[in-house]
Amino acid sequence: MSAIDLHARPSKDFEAKLAETQALLIRAASEFSPLTQASSLGAEDVVITHLINRLELDIPVFVLDTGMLHQETLDLLERTKASSRAAVNVFRPVQESVVHFVTREGAEPMYRSIELRKACCHIRKVEPLERALTGQRAWITGLRREQSAARAEVPLIDTTEARTKFNPLANWTWGDVWHYIGTNQVDYHPLHDQFYPSIGCAPCTRAISLGEDFRAGRWWWEDEAAKECGLHVKQDNEKVAA
Repeated sequence: MSAIDLHARPSKDFEAKLAETQALLIRAASEFSPLTQASSLGAEDVVITHLINRLELDIPVFVLDTGMLHQETLDLLERTKASSRAAVNVFRPVQESVVHFVTREGAEPMYRSIELRKACCHIRKVEPLERALTGQRAWITGLRREQSAARAEVPLIDTTEARTKFNPLANWTWGDVWHYIGTNQVDYHPLHDQFYPSIGCAPCTRAISLGEDFRAGRWWWEDEAAKECGLHVKQDNEKVAA
């Protein structure tokens, strides 16, 4: 059974949510340029990219190629680059930093301690993100309130940082996301069909079992409170998992 068959159950007010999302993206493009979409190529992000293209908005997309992604992610990235009207930019970690870290700590140090896992995330994700956002007035993410307790109060527009963050799917359910994907025949990550609701680097992502939390497959060996990589960090040290 595909993820579409399993999950595509729209909310009763889905059309209103869709209209709200479209209006927000149009406003962001017209009032906050330059801005960009951050895409992990997960279900939420492919929906946003599809909307950007359908609305013909001047919003480029960027993907962080950490050097540890699933092959399926890299394949989807290539298909997205080939089909997207909007520019798709790829940012990678500084190779010298990766080489030094791996030489010192080994190929998979993330399993040994939270500190080493976060150090790996910083080199492969946080530093490239900083480069991706340089010069941008705002950015767009796929954060949804339903994703986790840490995201339960995610606003549509977050102005608590110097750079505005738009979360156009904040009000959407998982069923809404898959209804849109199915209805619009959006190309999506094949690992979603294998019970991967949240997909990151290969060593740090697994499938989840029935009844497990939506994000249980991310950094599953860590305490729930420690599950963040630094991509969504508030200035007041309030952190939202990436």
